[in-house]
This record gives sequence, C-alpha cells and structure tokens, in this order.
Amino acid sequence: MRVALCQMNTGDDPEANRKLAGELLDAAAEGGTDLAGLPEVFTYLGRTSRHAEIAEPIPGPTSEWLRETARRRAMWILGGSFLESDVGGIFNTSLLIDRRGEVVARYRKIHRFDVDLPGQPSIRESATVAGGADVVAADTEFGVAGMTICYDLRFPELYRALADRGAVLLFVPAAFTLETGRDHWEVLLRARAIENQAFVVAPAQWGAWGRPEDNRRCYGRSLVADPWGTVVATAPDGVGVTFAELDLAAVGRVRERLPAISHRRTDVTERRDP
Repeated sequence: MRVALCQMNTGDDPEANRKLAGELLDAAAEGGTDLAGLPEVFTYLGRTSRHAEIAEPIPGPTSEWLRETARRRAMWILGGSFLESDVGGIFNTSLLIDRRGEVVARYRKIHRFDVDLPGQPSIRESATVAGGADVVAADTEFGVAGMTICYDLRFPELYRALADRGAVLLFVPAAFTLETGRDHWEVLLRARAIENQAFVVAPAQWGAWGRPEDNRRCYGRSLVADPWGTVVATAPDGVGVTFAELDLAAVGRVRERLPAISHRRTDVTERRDP
C-alpha cells in the first residue's frame, strides 16, 4: 500500500486552501498513491470568530469536492478535517472516501483542544466546536481503518477501542502546535503504533498561521509509523507530499511475534484497601 502525506500551511482563505489541497492531491495521484491524507482543518485555519461562517454541511462544497477528486483520481482520500455545520452545532470532522468517491467513514473529533501555551493566546476549541461522541472504524480494501484527529492522540483508550474493532490503520490528521509537537508528536504517534500494533498515518499542518503577534505555528513533520513503532517516513519542513510504502502483512507478523493485544487482561477489577 502506497500512502501520501499532504503537508499544508493552511490560511484563512478556504478557496485558496482547497486549491492548494487539490495540487497536493494531484501530486499524490501522479506518484501512484493508493491513499492520500490531508491534515486537520485543511480548508481554514484562522480566527475562531469566523467558524460559523466557514462551517458547511455534509454533503456540501468540501465533501463533494473531495468525492469528485477521489473518483477522478481513483484513489482513497483521508479528508483531513474541516468544519462541519449540523443541527448539533459545529464539528471538526474527518471523512474517508474510497476510489469511487463514496464516503465510507465520517468522524467527529471527540477530544477538543483547550490549552494555555506560553507566549500565545489561549486556545479554546470547545468555545466554537462541539465534541463528537462516536468511535469510528471503517472497512477498507486495505483492512480496518480507525479515525482520529490531532488532540485525540493523547487519549490511548480511543486507539485501543479502535484496535478492538480490528483496526490495522490508525489515521491522525493534525495541526499540532510547535510547542507541543517538538517534544510529543513523534513520541505519541510511535506509542500509539506500538500499543496497538498497527500502522499510524498522520498528515499534518506546518508553519505559521493567524496574526503574527499571536506567535502561532504548527509543527509539521507528517509521519508514518509501522506496527513495531519504527518511523517509515517523515515529511521535511514546508508544504509538500511525502510518500510511504506500507507492508500491511507486517501487522500480522508483529502481532504473532509479540502477542501483547491477546495478553490483555479485561477480567481484573479495581480494588481499594479500606
């Protein structure tokens, strides 16, 4: 399986962002990829005050554009994430689309990023974005794929739930901050791969965004890790496409060699001494 990580530096112009995403997807297709992944919030990264304006329904312009691109290029697309408007509010939503242009999975980000980082304004994703409530795994021609987004990476129970559903691929489109990414990004991705003995595919945002005085920057370093935790590919700094070859049979080999998942104890109960 050949995958392409499309690393972007998304700004506040959705049309320009879709144009760039289209160029990267075309480059991925020309490189013979089976699945191309876009990063989190690939259509808009800017002021949260515009979220209600930018959010769109599914089906809508972005979902239909992704479907048409997948169909035209006859490749799978992980539609990173974009802002979805629905009855329950605005969601940070990722789509997985097959070669025929059919949506096979829709995942709404469960864990919202509410943090205070040094030297920049507070980030409160929950102020404008509602949280998802469903664990989403999808059958694909490559095996079962598990859907997650960015901050979800810090919650291993979600990934174990996906492994329990048979996931051999774990998708993590992201816009990881520079401050956290340089210390945690690769470590966490490799840990999720090792724990669940699955491939982790993580296309990411890179570079500065927002007002210069806010000092916001995404870490980048889009990455693929294999079921042993080895880094298969890492994107350099900048916008572009990075390819990786995935030997999917490695999942079975690793799980047979080190059957940690089958050794998991689910029969133990909490005990508290008086």
